[in-house]
Amino acid sequence: MDVDFPDGLLPADAGLIVAAEGGAAVIREAPAHPLAPARRASLLRRFAAVAATRLARAADPAGAAMLGAGLALE
Repeated sequence: MDVDFPDGLLPADAGLIVAAEGGAAVIREAPAHPLAPARRASLLRRFAAVAATRLARAADPAGAAMLGAGLALE
């Protein structure tokens, strides 16, 4: 963040971290927004599925394309 940046323009309820070449500093902690357990589990499963798909594409692009085509037919 530039020294002259008007941080007052940022929402007061948002966290603020300033990073520079040598490190970073937390200026304002972000408020916690806990999720319902079912929602948290759903998001975790979705994240895992997307990560697994990306890993499969990186490891075997042709195989992942064939798998994707097979799933699209169902």
